[in-house]
Amino acid sequence: MDGGGDAGADGNGNAGTGGDAGADRGAKTGPGSGAGTHRAGDEEGRVSAPAGTDRPLARSTGNGGTDRTNTAPDPTNTAPAGTARRRGPVVAALMLGMALAALDGTVVATAVPQIVGDLGGFSVFSWLFSGYLLAVTVTLPVYGKLSDTFGRKPVLIVGIALFLAGSLLCAAAWNMASLIAFRVVQGLGGGALQGTIQTIAADLYPLKERPRIVSRLSTVWAVSAVAGPAVGGLLAAWADWRWIFLINLPVGGVALWLIARHLVEPVRDRLPRPRSRIDWPGALTIFLTGTLLLTALVQGGVAWPWLSAPSLGLLGASAVCAAVTVLVERRAAEPIIPGWVWRRRTIAVVNLALGALGLLMVAPTVFLPTYAQSVLGLGPVAAGFVLSVMTLSWPVSAAFSNRLYNRIGLRNTALTGIGAALAVLLAFPLLPYPGEPWQPALIMLLLGAALGFFQLPLLVGVQSTVPWAERGTTTASVLFCRQVGQSVGAALFGALANAVLAARLGGAGDLDSVARALANGSPDDGLSRAVAAAVDLVFVGAAAAAALALLALLFAPRRFPVLKEPQPDV
Repeated sequence: MDGGGDAGADGNGNAGTGGDAGADRGAKTGPGSGAGTHRAGDEEGRVSAPAGTDRPLARSTGNGGTDRTNTAPDPTNTAPAGTARRRGPVVAALMLGMALAALDGTVVATAVPQIVGDLGGFSVFSWLFSGYLLAVTVTLPVYGKLSDTFGRKPVLIVGIALFLAGSLLCAAAWNMASLIAFRVVQGLGGGALQGTIQTIAADLYPLKERPRIVSRLSTVWAVSAVAGPAVGGLLAAWADWRWIFLINLPVGGVALWLIARHLVEPVRDRLPRPRSRIDWPGALTIFLTGTLLLTALVQGGVAWPWLSAPSLGLLGASAVCAAVTVLVERRAAEPIIPGWVWRRRTIAVVNLALGALGLLMVAPTVFLPTYAQSVLGLGPVAAGFVLSVMTLSWPVSAAFSNRLYNRIGLRNTALTGIGAALAVLLAFPLLPYPGEPWQPALIMLLLGAALGFFQLPLLVGVQSTVPWAERGTTTASVLFCRQVGQSVGAALFGALANAVLAARLGGAGDLDSVARALANGSPDDGLSRAVAAAVDLVFVGAAAAAALALLALLFAPRRFPVLKEPQPDV
């Protein structure tokens, strides 16, 4: 649409019992980045977010890496009684914050006709979504570094405040240009929400328990996918489209209050390394590179042809900015995207694998609703349901993934999930024409279950290979790669689908013509068959992306180097 310590797990990410977990005990560990102090929960039930920051986790190697000697955790290290109750308010705040980001796209999409009817600007309304996506994607690395430098709490508070300010401004928009600009402000806050919430979730829960919180956050996305269109439609029909933005204010206000009151972080001046200066030149070059590249990918083939001057100019400028970014980051003392993100094999592999996940997710989320309406003859609501079943099985399988990775390991669990997803994606083109609605719904149900076993072990695993002071950057890099993968997938598969439609319809067909035909009534059989062929090929492309993810995982360490971190005692 898209969890601190590691109690009960060995250094490989597996369940630790007896001798396996204790084999490496007694090895020497030295002070390293991320070691620090956190306050315990007080009588008000506050939570100390960064698990495992009150004693050394690993020894710095001096080159941005970490010495993972003696990374096996103590198998007796379990959460004390009452921990879950005391961290409950923070978890509630995280779920509310995630709901702000999850509901945003689905609610706004439903109200587009009313927005365009009131403000005009039909030719540019797609920037309501593209502008938000750009802002979220390009700010993820920046917020990740900021959360590692200044702590999660101030970054999340600023992110929620920015999102709410953008929502209030959107409600007051007077034309489409102002609404697009204010959506960008929302996106600037949304980048902090997505990355920082996932990082705090990792701080709060040990590896063995982390699927609980991640599955809860996934459930928020699932519920939003189902409820968002209904909420947006009701508000647009019975109130006013401006309420789709105003409704964010009470939800975000409660989340802001809970975070401000209950989230307690380590005292920053007691951390062993001094507070770093922010690499603002690096942040600016990353922002420019991402904006130029994503604009080219989002608008290419839509607002202008791929081989036109605007597309080539944007792609060339993004390449130049990328080269400048590399030079700036290599010279920075504390770069926004440090080199170790790609030098450490585990993180690099997870980045590539989840980038491929973003790529393959375009097939069901973008093309399946069109397939359901034009080929199966379903209405928009029923077509949305065919897709939404994927979001129902995803959090369920994610919640149970720890039972599998505690037995066979993190990498093997992810391999199992992506292998199953590959088979499911290849099964889609085998569906009969026109077929029954339950058939693609079953495909989506199985795909969601497979991807739950793929994504969650990689996310929680890679978060557990780094100390607290590197977890925000690591999490942001993973989410950034997935977002870029989605943008690349939308451009690539859109061009692929348009090529098939043009070939089938004699050069007179594309996705826009399909949308117009659906708006004017049921498409004819020739158009329906062309859409079926185009979507079938898109799913084959998604299967190829799944194969790339599987190939990348084969280069991952057989055992994830999980760091030793104590369980938070509150």
